[in-house]
Amino acid sequence: MPSTSEKAPTAGGSDAAAASELTEGEIRKVDKDNKKLTIKHGPLKNLDMPGMTMVFGVKDDAMLDKVETGAKVRFQAEKVDGKIVVTKIESAR
Repeated sequence: MPSTSEKAPTAGGSDAAAASELTEGEIRKVDKDNKKLTIKHGPLKNLDMPGMTMVFGVKDDAMLDKVETGAKVRFQAEKVDGKIVVTKIESAR
């Protein structure tokens, strides 16, 4: 029984933490040929980065089909193999 009670708070905590890490932004360019997104974004707290416009790689090429120039999004970026890439993206409602 202790393992069940330990798992439940962890799962709930992870979901809440993941949701709070999303940053709002606006897609400025979708570059499918080079698998990159240009995003004007607010501060990326997990990367200790202020708001700016920058080019990101994407973890999954399918993300490029989910967005278009001018779209408002919420996303998460992480440093992977020395490069900053978008690991999660969703439409901002």
